[in-house]
Amino acid sequence: MFGYIVRRVLAMFAMLLVLSFVVFSMFAVLPADPARLTCGKGCTPAIIEANRHRLGLDQPFMTQYARFLIGIPCGRIYPTQGPVWQCPRTNSSLQPKQGEFLCPANPVCLGYSFRKGENVTTLLKEAMPVTFALAVGGVILWLIVGLSIGILAALRRGRWQDRTAMSIALFGYSFPSFFIALILLYIFVLKLGWLPYPSYVPFSQNPKQWTETFILPWVSLAILYAAFYARLTRNQMLETLGEDFIRTARAKGLPERTVIYRHALRAGISPVVTSVGLDFAALLGGAIIVEQVFTLPGIGKLALDSTLEADLSIITATVLLAAFFVIIANLIVDLLYAYLDPRVVLV
Repeated sequence: MFGYIVRRVLAMFAMLLVLSFVVFSMFAVLPADPARLTCGKGCTPAIIEANRHRLGLDQPFMTQYARFLIGIPCGRIYPTQGPVWQCPRTNSSLQPKQGEFLCPANPVCLGYSFRKGENVTTLLKEAMPVTFALAVGGVILWLIVGLSIGILAALRRGRWQDRTAMSIALFGYSFPSFFIALILLYIFVLKLGWLPYPSYVPFSQNPKQWTETFILPWVSLAILYAAFYARLTRNQMLETLGEDFIRTARAKGLPERTVIYRHALRAGISPVVTSVGLDFAALLGGAIIVEQVFTLPGIGKLALDSTLEADLSIITATVLLAAFFVIIANLIVDLLYAYLDPRVVLV
């Protein structure tokens, strides 16, 4: 097990390295000029060229990429000439020299946003709690609803409960998330007035307003994903209930609850675990539509705004962050496989 984890972690870093090179290469050939984005409307060709030189964008591609990689663990100073911005921020008593790298006590530097005038790492730290709360609440809600409906439909196969549950699941799965979010806003905020319009505040400042802000986003995600998980759980349960070991368990006189939950559900839940891990990782990378509709300042909204503003530093960081979550989720899912199904051998 330990050797497997070590190999997967090493493979994870290798994949992130390849991905960072691909993303960095893509942005290097884009028509948007990063040097042009660092100055205002009064830019002239001379100013743009001066900014390009100050930021080191006139250096060879591999030199820029190497500075980007080294800057992630060691920090960076922007630009290489002229007034400097430190990423990450260090003690003001330090006087860094132009063109040097920083190695502070807690180094994580994913770039500097000249559009927002802030370290990208700081922007991600501010947005991450919002996205994490949205993802965790949505996953818990849709798992409770989806698994319950799927198990009920499997146990009542062919009856009215099964047909009704699958019809509702198909109905919920047919609508896009932005449509569900807008309908919920119209009904519960504008029409009925049961909830205030979402306005995010940290949980520590106002727990009641924080909860009210996330209720509709959680429900929006749950309606869409619970429908999928209900159908997936039903299919897996039906397949597992027909296996020989289930008939053997029943022949031994085990209680039906034990047969269903300790044998059938545990054996058939592996595909569900895979989907949960990948969906959760994708949400941590940013639920763009839901965050935009409900004006939640999370990773998704940050990524969307940076795309519209052509802020390449933030775009690169959010892509790498989303990839990191997906890779970590794959590792966790593989480990859960071995726990849930003893037949799985990790090699």
